[in-house]
Amino acid sequence: MTHPPRPPHSATPPADEAAAREALGWLHTARFLTTAAQLDQLPPHTVPEIAFVGRSNAGKSTAINTLTQQNQLAFASKRPGRTQHINLFSLGRQGETDAVLADLPGYGYAAVPQADKRRWQQVMANYLVSRENLAGIVMLCDPRHGLKELDEVLLEVIRPRVEEGLQFMILLTKADKLTRSEQAKALSIARLQAGGGEVKLFSALKRQGLEDAALWLRKLVPAA
Repeated sequence: MTHPPRPPHSATPPADEAAAREALGWLHTARFLTTAAQLDQLPPHTVPEIAFVGRSNAGKSTAINTLTQQNQLAFASKRPGRTQHINLFSLGRQGETDAVLADLPGYGYAAVPQADKRRWQQVMANYLVSRENLAGIVMLCDPRHGLKELDEVLLEVIRPRVEEGLQFMILLTKADKLTRSEQAKALSIARLQAGGGEVKLFSALKRQGLEDAALWLRKLVPAA
């Protein structure tokens, strides 16, 4: 497998460089598995599943595409909030699946009818509470706006599972739009709100935080 080049200006220590390259190469194997409109349509499997959640304008699809180094793996709609399916992507060598990425519908977009909002909020809550093989959750957040009410509701939903050991990370997207001091402030605030979860800065444009996020994801699946 050809590993992607190391992003410029990376803060990854040399000791972790090889691990970061391996993690990015592993994420690059992502391929579409299936899509589901309801929880009972999700395929049963025992491999670890990692869910990506976030508001419709938080850059979730862009982050997934950047992490997997695939421009069109996750669908980025021009009308945020219109995609109302759970999309699954398998990770691993061809013919094998080490883990699954779950791209959950974006939430909180004003143009979506209230009935659809409520239905999908309930579907996501049920998924996050009941999906047995869920190994980690990545919440995408635009640090210019901070965590909103629905983000905080989601944190409360997953808190019992996090306390039981479920891994959780807040990825502060679009970090390139902030100054260094603004980034430091956003990190401090998000860490207070994360309830023990990891918080990392991320920029798809500058590839900031790419290796750190890849390493975090890779460590969720040590047997891969």
